[in-house]
Amino acid sequence: MFRVISLNANGIRAAARKGFFEWLKIQNADVVCIQETKAQEYQLIDKCFWPAGYYCYYRDAEKKGYSGVAIYTRHKPLRIVKGIGNLEFDNEGRYIEICLGNISVVSLYLPSGSSGEVRQEFKFRSMDIFRKHLKKLKRRKAEFILCGDWNIAHKKIDIKNWRGNKRNSGFLPEERKWMDDLFNIENYIDAFRNINKNEDQYTWWSNRGRAWEKNVGWRIDYQVVTPKLKNKILNSNIFKNDRFSDHAPLIIDYDWNLLR
Repeated sequence: MFRVISLNANGIRAAARKGFFEWLKIQNADVVCIQETKAQEYQLIDKCFWPAGYYCYYRDAEKKGYSGVAIYTRHKPLRIVKGIGNLEFDNEGRYIEICLGNISVVSLYLPSGSSGEVRQEFKFRSMDIFRKHLKKLKRRKAEFILCGDWNIAHKKIDIKNWRGNKRNSGFLPEERKWMDDLFNIENYIDAFRNINKNEDQYTWWSNRGRAWEKNVGWRIDYQVVTPKLKNKILNSNIFKNDRFSDHAPLIIDYDWNLLR
């Protein structure tokens, strides 16, 4: 079994104070993908940010206290890729990839456009850039698991108040069409939905209006995989027993053996 955990931490130091790393010790994860670290690597002095038994890698945003991704792996990578080769995207610390032989895992943080028109335009540009990157990945020999906060709820089932959010960033028609194309044209697989068709399955809740308590959420965190992994997805779980962030950890187990 190959276990992958993904979490938008909304500040890795805040998540640590809320018990994330104590919880992680007993999860037996092969790879852990973190988004929104909101820290520079030099600031992460405490040993909790370098968990025992893992190789740990960070990709910071140039802007302090903003964005940033990380990835921990029990298996020494053959290669680490920090960025996709686009300066505007990469300067915000949104992509890190580890190559483990016959499989590669990515920690990804696609932009939000909720703060206004300028950021929504950047989000659309990033979506175009990233789709080209996804096409390139398909030409590689390894399989891929792309984990993270994609900042888009794909279908009505993935958002509680879909009627009231049709004109809001994260559920715009253009964004949902982009996800349609990702799964229907590029043939990537939404690993969670591949085995869980249930309603009310969310990974993010606003801090306003008692959204967590009422489970008024969005499913915007994904593990997106290449087609050969479709029948290798064993279990999926959105962990909500403890709250480390405004997002919940997404845990997926795969029937996969590493070949170096």
